[in-house]
Amino acid sequence: MAQESAYYDIIRRSEVKEESRKLRRLFLRYKEAEIVYSIQHKKLLELAGKAGAIYRIDGTVLINRDIFEDYLEQFHEKSTLLGKDK
Repeated sequence: MAQESAYYDIIRRSEVKEESRKLRRLFLRYKEAEIVYSIQHKKLLELAGKAGAIYRIDGTVLINRDIFEDYLEQFHEKSTLLGKDK
């Protein structure tokens, strides 16, 4: 019984690893990026273009996640709650 349980744990771990790999792809199509970042198509095009994260291959447009996320970090605001007394 313990061997069987260990076997299923290994299978489950490999399934989880594969799913996380699919979710964390380096390149996203526009539709996927709209969902991941919750940004409308027009704004996504604008930001990805400014970031230099767009790749065009035979009519397919891809966004490089690493480049795009690095660009988005410039818009990060520090918390206004830090350092305040309660």
